[in-house]
Amino acid sequence: MKVVIQRVLEASIMIDGVLFSSISEGLMVLLGIEDADTDEDIHWLSQKIIQLRIFDDDKGVMNLSLKEVQGELLLISQFTLHASTKKGNRPSYLKASKPGFAIPVYEKMIRQLQTDLGKEIKTGVFGADMKVRLINNGPVTIIIDSKNKE
Repeated sequence: MKVVIQRVLEASIMIDGVLFSSISEGLMVLLGIEDADTDEDIHWLSQKIIQLRIFDDDKGVMNLSLKEVQGELLLISQFTLHASTKKGNRPSYLKASKPGFAIPVYEKMIRQLQTDLGKEIKTGVFGADMKVRLINNGPVTIIIDSKNKE
């Protein structure tokens, strides 16, 4: 699994011109799923996202987690995170999982994040044409690959 995590002041998703989801201060997470992803990846990545200390403490130091600041989380499925641009100029998405595998993994990730955070999270719609708006706070953007554990 690959994720792009953005610390936001707010984020929202529009589908067909209608507001579908929105959050205030917290994290917007783009999630890319591949066939090699397992429950271990889900558990590890969920813990990493929830416990990542990227929110400012009272001294202005990034020392607090999403859970500690009681922030919100918006999770969006994003198959293009597994794009390969090695050959030519048209990205290949062969490594990205097909919906039959990816949707159940995405749904497990939603449940795991809700369990680890202790509250409901917001999501997009798998496979939908979504318009995403955000105000990145910092800006702070972090990329994590569960296969590299970096």
